[in-house]
Amino acid sequence: MSLRARTEDEQEKEPMNEDDQHPDCDQKVVMERQLGLLDGVAMIVGTIVGSGIFISPKGVLLSAGSSGLSIIIWTLCGLVSFVGAICYAELGTMIDRSGGNYAYLSEAYGPLPSFMFLWASLLIFIPVTNAINALAFANYLLLPLWGTCLPSESAVRLVAAFAIASLCLINCWNVNWSAKLRSVFLIAKVVALALVIVTGCAFYFVQGNSTRGFQEPFATTSTDPSLIALSFYSGLFSYGGWNCLNFVVEELKDPYKNLPRAIGISMPIITLVYALANVAYLIVLTPEELLSSSAVAVTFGERVYGSLTWIVQILVAMSALGSLHCNIFSSSRIFFVGARNGHLPGALALISLENLTPKPAIMFIGALAIAMLIVGDVYVLINYVMFTDSAFLLATVTGLLWLRWKRPNAVRPIKVNLAYPIAFLLVSVFLVCLPIISNPVGAVTAIAITASAIPVFCLCIAWKRKPNWISSSNQRLTTMCQKVFLAVPEVANDKQY
Repeated sequence: MSLRARTEDEQEKEPMNEDDQHPDCDQKVVMERQLGLLDGVAMIVGTIVGSGIFISPKGVLLSAGSSGLSIIIWTLCGLVSFVGAICYAELGTMIDRSGGNYAYLSEAYGPLPSFMFLWASLLIFIPVTNAINALAFANYLLLPLWGTCLPSESAVRLVAAFAIASLCLINCWNVNWSAKLRSVFLIAKVVALALVIVTGCAFYFVQGNSTRGFQEPFATTSTDPSLIALSFYSGLFSYGGWNCLNFVVEELKDPYKNLPRAIGISMPIITLVYALANVAYLIVLTPEELLSSSAVAVTFGERVYGSLTWIVQILVAMSALGSLHCNIFSSSRIFFVGARNGHLPGALALISLENLTPKPAIMFIGALAIAMLIVGDVYVLINYVMFTDSAFLLATVTGLLWLRWKRPNAVRPIKVNLAYPIAFLLVSVFLVCLPIISNPVGAVTAIAITASAIPVFCLCIAWKRKPNWISSSNQRLTTMCQKVFLAVPEVANDKQY
């Protein structure tokens, strides 16, 4: 988030209206749009390209059954994600507010569905995703140090917690440092994938045009629709994060142009790179070797680089850390906007005057992720994440169609062909229905967790005549955070939120 505090000298140069005055501070804190096109591209690429491409190829190939179909599925998953991103470009330019799904669900259906998304993000999406990225970073970082042994679980969790805390502090301290670090991580991702692709091509020519994984590319292709569906599930997981720029659209320069351009540049590049990386894996490894590997990139590095495999491991670790960094930046804005709208404690809507960042929201994000590391095995929650994420994507794209009918004359700088949201809607229905059939217990659990938002909404938000002690407790928490973080509520465009 990029913010600017106007000093008293600046304020004296122009008249101040009564609405501009803030009761807690003599400064006016405003949000500025400083994320350009390249920043948008870096955020989308940085969020999507985490540890998934270095691990998930196993899941896609296992369900697809053949190397040829797995490459096709990786490409189709990129196409589906691109279509979804185009639909979100219309929503992001029509509803020019940060928060992504939260803002769009609120506009289409009202406060309860948007709060349910916020609740699911608080309990499942954000902490689980951040914890998994942190654990992936810690595992790959410690592998070279442990040699042939696996790192101890306590060491992995300790390093993961340290990574989360460090990135939260950087995001709190300075926005420019955060942007520069994002660029460093992006370079690491590009280098890691370039090494895989270039090495795979070189291996092809050195071995005399031999492709170990493409001897008979479609010989063992799966014909079971449920298995093919599962392969799409694994592939789409690696493309997760394509809507991350919508969460910070208030900070994007000229979003009407830069949002669709960033999507149009980044998504085709990621799709191409993912397909080429999988081709490279299967040039060097046989399908059997790839399926027996717990970390495809490491097995690939051992085959090609030998004792220098640690280079690949470190690059993969930095890639996972970069994805964690982007997630912390974007997800903190969801809670910030939710608190600004009164759906979360007001303390999370504060902006630090010292560093001009939403410190309380960022620290809250970090605390949730570290708590996930402590409570147990976060990997068992991945299915809940995928199911609830698919359900809210379905609801959001349905909201796009609903807004087309409900508000036909609304200003839409970008208006996509109806074929795009309808196609994405069908894919989303498929992704939501599949777990209900294959894993009904997990689906019901995810639905129950999300539905638990309804009584919380009724008691904490819809109920206006709450006892005084509840309101006073919220106010005391906000006041305490204002003092600890030297922070105030946002005041932007002559309007206090």
